[in-house]
Amino acid sequence: MKLTVGICILAVGALVPLTPLSAQGPPAAPATACASVTDVTLACGQEGPEDLYAVPGSRWVVASAMAGSGGINLIRVSDRTSTRVYPSPSAKNAYDAKQYPGCPGPPGATAEAVFRTHGLWLDPKGGATRRLYAVGHGARESIEVFTINASAATPVLTWIGCAVAPDPVGLNSVVGLPDGGFIASNFQPRSGPQANMQSMMTGAKNGELWEWHAASGWKKVPGSEASGANGLDLSDDGQWLYVAGWGSQSFFKLSRGKEPVERTEIPLGFRVDNLHRAKDGSLLATGQGQGTSDVVKIDPKTMKVTKLLQRKDDASFRGGTVAAEVGDRLWVGSYSGDRVAVLAP
Repeated sequence: MKLTVGICILAVGALVPLTPLSAQGPPAAPATACASVTDVTLACGQEGPEDLYAVPGSRWVVASAMAGSGGINLIRVSDRTSTRVYPSPSAKNAYDAKQYPGCPGPPGATAEAVFRTHGLWLDPKGGATRRLYAVGHGARESIEVFTINASAATPVLTWIGCAVAPDPVGLNSVVGLPDGGFIASNFQPRSGPQANMQSMMTGAKNGELWEWHAASGWKKVPGSEASGANGLDLSDDGQWLYVAGWGSQSFFKLSRGKEPVERTEIPLGFRVDNLHRAKDGSLLATGQGQGTSDVVKIDPKTMKVTKLLQRKDDASFRGGTVAAEVGDRLWVGSYSGDRVAVLAP
């Protein structure tokens, strides 16, 4: 694998500890300080950038923050500097009570509130302003909904609502639906026997997918039981769900609106984390191998798998969770640490 050469900026210094609801293994030894890394381009100043999306126009990348002060960050592609855009002075709140009834208010509304973000989903359709969903942990377990306006010099986030998850669902990833609803993965329940991480890591089914709509609330998705249900995507026609099985090290697709439910599953040989649509319509599946960060491309129609990269984890970067196409590079996030790796596929 060819690596891009560059210099990291905005160093934070060391990996942050793993949080209980993350999908990955134990925390690693301290990382090499960003400023001293010269063999791989990094975007530093992060706090556990578990998920990433390229904002239309490819001038910005939106990143989650699973650790530290949390929130949502924007990384400027040109120089890889990072700006916290929610919560921030530029952010706005415009609660849509009709679309998201029962939401108790914006996340992190008080000084002591914790708003750490996990999986993201950015609407692939629309103009300069699009919906952005974020899995939120902390003061509440929830899906938080925003709009992101990319027409400004620095994109502006406006929070518009939320849906608080029922106990004991432990959220991981989310994909939006046309009516403002969504489907989310229950990766690891927050309590009860299914919260056993070791059992899940051996392939035991411990969770499933949940669908939410304003009128009907939360409902389990039939046939979606999985071992560490993680990353999600949806076919363009809405008839198929694509799901990463972190515990089972597999990928499966699941029919929607059919009885009986159709499900096809294939092994991938690594702990599959996030799924994101590639520019050619295939899926980028990213996760953790045996001491490696792995990215493969999956054709969801044929289920053909093509290996894109496998990078050995080291002190400069480890624990890859997501790959986002930005120009001719893959931006690879991690569940912990202060950095995103910018790699050539």
